[in-house]
Amino acid sequence: MKTIALILTLFLTSVTKGKATYYGEHWTGRLTASGERFHADSLTCAHKTLPFGTLLEVTDLNTKQKLTVKVNDRLPKSSGVLIDLTYGTAKKFGMLKKGVIKVSIEKVGMRKIYKK
Repeated sequence: MKTIALILTLFLTSVTKGKATYYGEHWTGRLTASGERFHADSLTCAHKTLPFGTLLEVTDLNTKQKLTVKVNDRLPKSSGVLIDLTYGTAKKFGMLKKGVIKVSIEKVGMRKIYKK
């Protein structure tokens, strides 16, 4: 049953809008909730509920710039943001000084999680 739910989740493409923040570089080397090591320059993110390994196309709603990131960590359910991006992703979006940007996310695939 879980497999069917995962397949349906991936193929029902929906766009979600919200706020994105980013992790500081000081988290580098720590384990994420998925078991992968955090790397500040990787294109990964934390999300409240999406399965680990989900690929998301993230669009900055102000600049229309798009990047694809992999979910490998969790946000607290009480968090007021949609996703938490890595420092490297935030740098590519030019959001380091702002700290928060408005984004849309869309599921575009899956990738394997590599536990360290």
